[in-house]
Amino acid sequence: MSKSKIDYATAEDTALVSASRKGDMAAFEELVARHRDKVYARAYSMLRNEEEAVDLSQEAWVKAWQRLEQFQGDSSFLTWTTRITINLCLDQIRRNKRRRTESIEQLDEDLGGVERQMPVITTNPTEGLEKGELRKKIDEALEKLSHEHRMVLVLHEFEDLEYKEIAKRMECSIGTVMSRLFYARRKMASLMAAYKRDELT
Repeated sequence: MSKSKIDYATAEDTALVSASRKGDMAAFEELVARHRDKVYARAYSMLRNEEEAVDLSQEAWVKAWQRLEQFQGDSSFLTWTTRITINLCLDQIRRNKRRRTESIEQLDEDLGGVERQMPVITTNPTEGLEKGELRKKIDEALEKLSHEHRMVLVLHEFEDLEYKEIAKRMECSIGTVMSRLFYARRKMASLMAAYKRDELT
């Protein structure tokens, strides 16, 4: 009895997904190998923290495997997996925000006031994934935005989500999304203009 074999290296994603659904772990590993850098880059662009981005992107792959039956093929497999990653990142950002708030409140009680929270400084591992000086400058500029402004910008400009979908994911009104997007774009334009001036001097 002949058994059809799949050529993992040349097979399209849809064929690999189909094989994965039948329990072919090698087919799923090929999907991971093809798209892991992009999934990680998306996680990092939202979290700006290498360790969290690694953890979240790994969790996204586990969930993708567990939910493979839910993949309808309406979008590409990468788009579907990226959506899972974004949702996990949004949950993580909410948890981080709660922890920061609780931490600040505790410090406020202990010390009688906190002037401001220092920004987290991390290296940029996406440089090896997304080459080019412009990309580097954009990453640096994104780093300087607030969580809310960075999230809305990433979801709208990089993920092409509409205001309504962003509002739902960020649990805020459409008006708030529009406002954050306006200020995020203005801040980005200002930062990029500053980089341009630096290059000319």
